[in-house]
Amino acid sequence: MKRKRPASHEDRSLLGRMLANLGWLMGGKGFGAICSLVYLAILTRTLGLKDFGHFSLIFGTSQALIAVAGFQTWRVVVRFGAEHVHHRNWDAFGRLAMLAGVLDVCGALVGCAIAYLAFYQFAEELGLNPELIDLAFWFNVASLWALVSAPTGIVRALDRFDVAVYVEAVVPLGRLLAALAIWLTGPSLTRFLIAWAAIDILEAVIYWIMARRLCPQSIRLSHVGDFGGALNDNPGVIRFFLITFCSATLEAAYRNGPLLAVGYLVGTRAAGLYRLAQQLAQGLAKLSTLLARAAYAEIARARVASALDDFRKLIRQTSILAGAGSAVVVLIVLLAGRFLLELLGGEQFAAGEPILIALVVGASFELASVAFEPMLDSTGRAKLSLASRAFAVIATAIGIMIFHPIGGAEGVAWGVALGGAAHYIAMGTMAWLVLRSLVRADRLEKQGAPMGNDRRET
Repeated sequence: MKRKRPASHEDRSLLGRMLANLGWLMGGKGFGAICSLVYLAILTRTLGLKDFGHFSLIFGTSQALIAVAGFQTWRVVVRFGAEHVHHRNWDAFGRLAMLAGVLDVCGALVGCAIAYLAFYQFAEELGLNPELIDLAFWFNVASLWALVSAPTGIVRALDRFDVAVYVEAVVPLGRLLAALAIWLTGPSLTRFLIAWAAIDILEAVIYWIMARRLCPQSIRLSHVGDFGGALNDNPGVIRFFLITFCSATLEAAYRNGPLLAVGYLVGTRAAGLYRLAQQLAQGLAKLSTLLARAAYAEIARARVASALDDFRKLIRQTSILAGAGSAVVVLIVLLAGRFLLELLGGEQFAAGEPILIALVVGASFELASVAFEPMLDSTGRAKLSLASRAFAVIATAIGIMIFHPIGGAEGVAWGVALGGAAHYIAMGTMAWLVLRSLVRADRLEKQGAPMGNDRRET
C-alpha cells in the first residue's frame, strides 16, 4: 500500500510530533505534579491517616467506576477518527465524536446504578463509616457526570495536545486553591470531597467547550442521533468499543482493585498508607501516562499515513525511551522514597516505603510497555490487548492471594508488581508477533505474492 509522504520526511516527523506532544503534556503535567504534591500534603496532614484512608477509599471507588463507566470512548475517537481527520471528512468525524459523547452519558447512568449498589449494599465491606455513605455516593455521581473521555479523544485526534494541557491544568490548580482555602477556613473530609467533585465538573464543561471551538463543523447536535451514519462510517467500531470497554474494566480492576482490597483485607488506615504510596508511585511514573497519550494518537496516525518501516521505527524508539524512563523512576524511589513519603504525609506515612517500592516496580513495567497497546489497537488487534490485560489482572489477583498473608498492604503491592510484569511480558510478546506478521505481509505484497489469510481482527 503506497503512502502519501516520502519515508525520509515521515521518519523524522513521526517521533518529532510525538515528542512535541509529549513536551506539551509534560509541561502541563509538570505544573500539575507540583500542585498535586502541595494539595496532597495538605490532605494528608489535615485529615490524618484514618480520614485520609476514608478519602482514599471513596476517591478510589470513584476512579474505578469512572474507568468502567467511561467506556474509554477516547480510544474509539482516536482509533477511527484519525483517518477522518487525515482525509478532512468532518461530518464522519462529527458522527463518531457525538456517538462517543452519547456512550459517555450511557456510561454515567450505568455508573450511578453501580455506585448505588456499592455504597448502599457493600459499604461495610469497604470499611466506610456509615455516616459517610451518602457523601460517598453523591461524590461518585458527580464524578461520573464529569466524564471527559469523548472530548479528550476529539482533542487528541485533532492533534491539539496544547489545548488539552491548558484544560487539564484546571483540575490540579483548582484542587490546590481549594485545598488552601479549606485548610485556612477549617479542613474536613466533606469539604474536600465537595471541592474535588465541583472542579471535575468544571473541567468537563470546559473540555466540551474547547472541543466545539476546535472543530465546530463536527461537534454539532445534528450529529447526535445519526448512529447509523456513524456505524457505516466506521466498520468494526462496535466490536472495537466492546473490546476496549472490557479492557478498561480490567485496567480499572488492576489499578483500583488493590486499594479496595487493602481496605477490605487490612483496614482503613492501611488504605490511607497504600493510597499515598500509590499516588506518589503514579506521580513518579507519570511519564507512562503522558507517553501513552502522545503515543496512542501518533501511532494511530502513523498506521494510516506512514510506511510500515516508519511505523515500526516509531514503536521501537518509543519503547527505548519508555524503558530508560522506567529505570530512572525505580532509581529515584530506591534513593529517596522514604524522604518523599515523609515530606508529603509526615512521619506516620514513612512506613509506606516498602509499599512504594513495590508499586513503582509495577509502574516501571507499565511504562516500559507503553507503545504496545496503541500498536496493537492501530493494527486491528485489540483482542490481544484485552487478553494481555486479563492475564495481568489474573496474575495480580494470584499475587495478592499469595503475598497478602505474608506482608499485608506491602504484600498487596507486590501482587500489583507481579501483575505489571505479567502484563509487560504478555503485551510485548504479542506486539512482537504482530509486527513480524505485518513485515511478512508487506514483503509478500511488494513481491506481488498473494496475501493469504493475513486478515485484521478488531
